[in-house]
Amino acid sequence: MSPQRTISSVYQDPLEIVWVATAKSFGIEVVRDPHVFASWDGDGTLRIGDATSLDADDSLAQMIFHELCHALIEGPDGFELPDWGLDITNQAQRVHEHACLRLQAALAIRYGLREFLAATTNSRLYYDALPPDPLSDENDPAVSLALDGWQRATAGPWANDLDGALRVTASLADLIRPYVVKDSLWSRD
Repeated sequence: MSPQRTISSVYQDPLEIVWVATAKSFGIEVVRDPHVFASWDGDGTLRIGDATSLDADDSLAQMIFHELCHALIEGPDGFELPDWGLDITNQAQRVHEHACLRLQAALAIRYGLREFLAATTNSRLYYDALPPDPLSDENDPAVSLALDGWQRATAGPWANDLDGALRVTASLADLIRPYVVKDSLWSRD
């Protein structure tokens, strides 16, 4: 009988390392949970579905980025409320989701990641229809909320961590792009 090999380390996806650490800089612990899609408890824990509960074009990095955008839109008050104080079944609160999507697109565009870090689920239709400058449509009430989130994202206490995560994501995507198949998410800008 041959001796059993001792495993002393584990493989981690590079983007997961970056985005879990970025969430931690926000004071957020990320936990994978097959029973949810995404859920913030208002007390430091963000639960995100495992690979079996997400769409094929979702990644943990993209899911964390979206939830961080919710935190930036809702600000300090929303940070202490379950699911950022939002009820996804309440149509009157849809403007908050739209603001989150506008912020997500505006931040991703700066790094060439608009499609790579795109929204998921039915929100993708709204996201894909956003103009090249997602913060410019003065007729959409989501823009003023998104501009508040932009200020927090670019000048708030987490601006450097968020900028770093987006820069690393763009660099990894640039490095990997030549090696992927055409329909890989890594091939998207």
